[in-house]
Amino acid sequence: MAAKLIKGAEVAKEIRAELQQEVQQMKEKHGVEPGLVTILVGENPASQSYVRAKQKAAHDLGFYSVQDNQPADLSEEKLLALIDQYNKDPKIDGILVQLPLPKHIDENKILYAIDPGKDVDAFHPFNVGKLMIGQPDYLPCTPAGIQELLVRSGTETSGAEVVVVGRSNIVGKPIAVMLMQKGKGANATVTVCHTRTRDVQFHTKRADILIVAAGVTEYVKGSWVKPGAVVIDVGVNEVGKTADGKRILKGDVAFDEVAEVASAITPVPGGVGPMTITMLMKNTVRACKVHHNIKD
Repeated sequence: MAAKLIKGAEVAKEIRAELQQEVQQMKEKHGVEPGLVTILVGENPASQSYVRAKQKAAHDLGFYSVQDNQPADLSEEKLLALIDQYNKDPKIDGILVQLPLPKHIDENKILYAIDPGKDVDAFHPFNVGKLMIGQPDYLPCTPAGIQELLVRSGTETSGAEVVVVGRSNIVGKPIAVMLMQKGKGANATVTVCHTRTRDVQFHTKRADILIVAAGVTEYVKGSWVKPGAVVIDVGVNEVGKTADGKRILKGDVAFDEVAEVASAITPVPGGVGPMTITMLMKNTVRACKVHHNIKD
């Protein structure tokens, strides 16, 4: 394997150590602690697992954290009332509603009901709009994690040709916007490919930085990648289970092939994944500082 591994698990650990210090300082100097509530409606096993991981991270960092579990038949009206309650709660700086929600609930209506100042997932149209004009309060968590990986791995983004494969609201669109802005870890020339792109390989082969969030297992092959490119694989696809029931995960990039061509690559698992929750924690710390007017 020629490519250097960009290990998200290690970078996430580094950032969490920085956040832990920040939280400790906030408690000692200002007597405040970041507050995060995660709301889970129903008993989706994957959602339960994600929420547990978020709560564990919050607890480990010294947050005031609340896990609010609600039954699957909770009405939309009651969920909106619950969000309103947390919007008004001074101990809560960040509100996260775990998706997907049961089919009888309109997800957009719920996400839009969250106070933008407490929207630490950065899904509210207010926060999406501020991101677009280059004045974000909060960066969406997975794209923010990708940008941190690029910066902390020493990858030069200024003037780089970046190709993003995938145009989702959660990853593809926001990372494209973030990398084309002025600033550190940005100033790139960005192309976005999607299901209607005529010749995806034409674009991927000219990328200095290739970010793949296609949702298709091993979609990008070694022959699609420019020699020396930096490849960020956002995909997490379960392709089976081991004899002891552990999930076998693969990314959207054919890792073994691409690692022979790229200069650096994120593994799956252990690449982008660990960064998402870490950036959620970073947003919650930022929200707490804003709510308490803490400048240092």
